[in-house]
Amino acid sequence: MANTFDNLPFKPADILLPQGCDYDKWAVVACDQYTSQPEYWQRVEERVGRAPSALRLILPESSLDGPQVEMDIMDINATMSRYVREGRFKTLPGAMVYVERTLWDGRLRRGLVGMADLTAYDYEPGSDALIRATEGVVMSRIPPRIAVRKNAPIELPHAMLLCDDPGRTLIEPLSAQTGQMELLYDFDLMEQGGHVKGWLLGGRQLDQVAAALSALADPAAFNARYGVQDQPVMLFAMGDGNHSLATAKECYERQKRLVPPERWDALPARYALCELVNLHDKSLEFEPIHRVVFHTDPQALLDALVRAYPGARRDKAAGSGGLPLRYVCAGSEGAVTAPASAARLPVGALQGFLDDYLMDHPGRVDYIHGEDVAREFAARPGNIAFLLPPMDKQALFPSVIHDGVLPRKTFSMGEAHDKRFYLEARKIR
Repeated sequence: MANTFDNLPFKPADILLPQGCDYDKWAVVACDQYTSQPEYWQRVEERVGRAPSALRLILPESSLDGPQVEMDIMDINATMSRYVREGRFKTLPGAMVYVERTLWDGRLRRGLVGMADLTAYDYEPGSDALIRATEGVVMSRIPPRIAVRKNAPIELPHAMLLCDDPGRTLIEPLSAQTGQMELLYDFDLMEQGGHVKGWLLGGRQLDQVAAALSALADPAAFNARYGVQDQPVMLFAMGDGNHSLATAKECYERQKRLVPPERWDALPARYALCELVNLHDKSLEFEPIHRVVFHTDPQALLDALVRAYPGARRDKAAGSGGLPLRYVCAGSEGAVTAPASAARLPVGALQGFLDDYLMDHPGRVDYIHGEDVAREFAARPGNIAFLLPPMDKQALFPSVIHDGVLPRKTFSMGEAHDKRFYLEARKIR
C-alpha cells in the first residue's frame, strides 16, 4: 500500500540507533526528571563514566541554573556532531519501532516510535489541532530548551503522545507479530528503569498502523466517540514532554523564517520523534504531581491560601465538599479546603494561588513525582508540600476537547523512573 501515511500526523522516520556501545549506559531517563535530586544525576554520571551515552547529548533540567550552562550546551552540540561524524549511529530509513517497556513493578507498557508532524500540533489553549497540548505551556521554560535544540544536529525524544484507542486497534496488535519483525534492542535500564525491547516494523505492520490511524482520525467516528457534532478531530494528546514538543515547534517556526515557503515542508525540523502510547494501556496510570515550595514560611503561606478563597477552611484532614488541598510541613499536616467554585480540579486552585503568591513572597516551587519524595522535602524547615489526588485518565480527552488545556503539571504518566529513556535519535538539520 503506497503513501499510506501521507495525510496522517504520525509517520515513519529515518531513525538513528546507537551502535558500538553499551545500551545500558547509553540510555538515560528524560531530562526533566529529578530536578530537585542532583544526587540522581551524579549517580548516572558515575555509572556512565567515559562511555558513549545519551547523557552527553542532553541537559538535565537540574543543571539549567548552573554557572556554565552556555558552555554545557556548546559541549552537547559538539558531542552530537562528533557522534554523527564517528558513525556512532546506524540509520533505519522510513522506520517505526514497536517498543515493549517492562516497568520496575513488572507491568508492560507498549509504544510505537515515529515522528509527529509539527504542522498538526498546537499548544495554544483552545486549539483545534490534530495534536493538542494537555496542559498550559510555561513560556519561560521554552528559551533554555531552544538554546539546546536550535543548533543541534540531532534530536533524542522523551516526548510521549497519547491516543484514545479503547478497541486497541493500533499498537496492541503488534505484540503478536514480534516474530515477524527484526529485534533491535533488548536490555535493562539503569536506576529502576526496568527493561526495554524494540522491534523494527516491516511493510505489513506499517500498512496496518496506517490503516488503524486513519480509522481513529475519521471525523464521523471521532464525533460519535465523544458525543459532539462537527468538532475538529483531536487524534493525539500530549502525555509527557509537552514543553519539549513546544520547543520543537518553536524551532521549526524559526527555521521557516530563514527559507522561502516552498522549502518549509522539506525541513527536517518540521517533525519531532516521539513515542505513541494508548491511553488504555493497562500499565498506564496517571500519577499526581505534587508541589513542594522551598525556602518559604509555611504557616504564612497557608494563612494566605485560606484568605485567597473566601469560604476556604483549614482542617486537620481532608474533609468532604469543596477542593481538598492536603499539605505537609515540618511538625504539621492537614488540609485547606477551597470552595468548589475556585476551580474544576484541586490542582487548578492550588497552582493559581502559588503563581500569584510567589510573585511577592520568597520561595521556589518544584513539581515532585512520588509522595514519599515530597514528604521527605517537606520535613525540612522552610519547606511545605501539597499532596494532590490522581486524575482519572479516562477524563483526559473529553476534558481537553470540551474545556481546553488543563492546569500545568496536572498528571504524570507513572513515577519518575517510568519515564521514557533516551535511545533512538533523528537528524533535524
